[in-house]
Amino acid sequence: MKSQDMQVIGLCRFSYPAYGGFQVGHETLEERRAYLYAPERIEERFRSFEAIALPSIRAQTDPNFTFLIAIGECLPAPYLERLNDLVADVPQAVLVPWPSERHRPAMQKIINKYKADTDLPSIQFRHDDDDAVAINFVERLREAVDDSASIIAKNDMLTIDFNRGFSGRPTPQGLEITPSVLQYYGVALGMVAQPNVQRSIMNFSHKKMNQAMPSVTFTDQEMFLRGHGDFNDSRQKSNVARLDFQPMDDEAETLFKQLFAIDNNRVREIYSAS
Repeated sequence: MKSQDMQVIGLCRFSYPAYGGFQVGHETLEERRAYLYAPERIEERFRSFEAIALPSIRAQTDPNFTFLIAIGECLPAPYLERLNDLVADVPQAVLVPWPSERHRPAMQKIINKYKADTDLPSIQFRHDDDDAVAINFVERLREAVDDSASIIAKNDMLTIDFNRGFSGRPTPQGLEITPSVLQYYGVALGMVAQPNVQRSIMNFSHKKMNQAMPSVTFTDQEMFLRGHGDFNDSRQKSNVARLDFQPMDDEAETLFKQLFAIDNNRVREIYSAS
């Protein structure tokens, strides 16, 4: 049972209007849609998706994976067209329009719909639209699966956590960054599921995955960039820690281009656009 024979399937939510699943609360679905599709907010999501999230997905050293992008069936047509244009050169990307449902069941249904019908485990990962992973993330996921074969054989599920990377804030002057070690965070986090398991990586709070299944952690490489912005759902509360972001120097810009395929000049262009 080799990882090269297994399906790798990732899920990214792009302003999907779920019932639940957000730390920002709304009384009605109409209020949630209005919040998600407000011009200022959706523009930031498009900018982060183009500048941060897509480059590393597009540049994966192992291109054998599926990248599902969950969107609402109600996503306005101009936004849908813009999203289609952004992923046109990403063959792994699949836009998945979905009706508004409870968050976790909806994400489970989406992953199971696209999960291959085989007798092998699936390798799943979650990805936010303002985060990046190292360009060898899928390759490292498969290596981790092979290294953990005996654990996988004895369990329904396994968490694979890469906990070292950066947090970053894109600005018109370019990315500002700080090193981060984040256990069981929502980026560079994977799960292996046996073929009979219907639950997906999205059925679990990412910070509690190690309470539901065995886990392995790798900390040898910077594997993620965790994006920070004004509309991060997880950063809307007053008690959220503020990080010491610093502008990138030339060495850091070179590293980010090599590690994440992120071009800081392109970040400046995207975030300087009116």
